[in-house]
Amino acid sequence: MNIKQIGIGLILADFVALTAYAIWQYGYAAFFDLATMNAITVQVSIDLVIALAIVSVWMVGDARARGASAVPYLVLTLFLGSIGPLVYLFRRFGEEPATAPARMPRVSHA
Repeated sequence: MNIKQIGIGLILADFVALTAYAIWQYGYAAFFDLATMNAITVQVSIDLVIALAIVSVWMVGDARARGASAVPYLVLTLFLGSIGPLVYLFRRFGEEPATAPARMPRVSHA
């Protein structure tokens, strides 16, 4: 596990916990009631949809380039929003090869 995967994993775990709590407290349908309450919440909801659409297009291209399927992550994105891309990034960063730390070149003092 690398530092990127740890960071995304922490964000993912916290966001999943918050999402589970919100759904448990208010139900899944409450999001739609609140999202259409006034112009500000409609704007934020549309902004979220646009951002997730952009991220989804990137996920599809990136998954194809890696020889993977983006479908599971797109389904998660459709039903749980940002959790889909966060899971994709967690898996993606887990596949990156570990790199050796950079070393300072030796300098000879003549």
